Amino acid sequence: MLKVVAIGGGTGLPSLLRGIKYYTKDITAIVTVADDGGSSGRLRDELKMPPPGDIRNCLLALANTEPLMEKLFQYRFDTGFLKGHSFGNLFLAAMTEVLGDFELAIKESSKVLAVSGQVMPSTLEDIVLMAEYDDGSVAIGESLIPRIKRKINKVKLIPEDAKPLNEALEAIEKADVIILGPGSLYTSIIPNLLIRGIREAIESSSAKKIFVVNIMTQPGETDNYTAFDHVKAIVEHAGRKVIEYVLVNVEKIPERLLQKYKEEGSVPVVVDEERILEMGYKIIKTEVLSINDVIRHDSEKLAREIMKLFS
Repeated sequence: MLKVVAIGGGTGLPSLLRGIKYYTKDITAIVTVADDGGSSGRLRDELKMPPPGDIRNCLLALANTEPLMEKLFQYRFDTGFLKGHSFGNLFLAAMTEVLGDFELAIKESSKVLAVSGQVMPSTLEDIVLMAEYDDGSVAIGESLIPRIKRKINKVKLIPEDAKPLNEALEAIEKADVIILGPGSLYTSIIPNLLIRGIREAIESSSAKKIFVVNIMTQPGETDNYTAFDHVKAIVEHAGRKVIEYVLVNVEKIPERLLQKYKEEGSVPVVVDEERILEMGYKIIKTEVLSINDVIRHDSEKLAREIMKLFS
């Protein structure tokens, strides 16, 4: 059975996982825990636990359960003292309190949701993400970083020596394919690669290594970034050997959606193929767009394209 490791967070990683689970059950999702905003941030501050939101989304993406259960876990309270919290986050928080261990709470929640594969944080340590901008200024906190609206030079973790989960390193070592993204470049993907040992494990792995480039730029994070700029950011933070293939979307985006996103400061990521090829990477140009009211990767199309590398 094909062994897949997918690394990231946010809404991008679950999009990938929803498609991959139909091809293999041997999936490990390694998820960032730098989030400090919204419901996750509140639970992190009040209960001194890792932020559960990205973990929750990945668990649900890999779940084989009733639609009502997914609806329940994604339900977000809109009134009272629970306003803003999702039931799934509260469930993971309660499970952590009962079991006294966040990692064990994820494993037990996986059983409840009949999850294909496993979901794990890249570290169990209390990490904070810091960004340095081109003008020398600094922002501390994942939720604050995109709001500054300046060009990001690099991101760092505090502490810089946070330890990875041994299970994450073992999964990377055994993987047939390692997928980075899709997702927020500086706040979902790169933070995982800054965890001590994860980058080295990917570098030494014999797996195929695929970086899935975002379809659209992200305001405050990747303004005006081309596909090459995305790749360059990964390389500058984690070295050249964490990527082998670069997967980019070339499907035409409907004009009505382009206009909507343009008003929000987001435009399609330009595919500057030659610059990526000059770096020595293989490029996969494909149509993986999900056609609905938002622009994102189609889970089935994306998984199918990745599986072609093994056919």
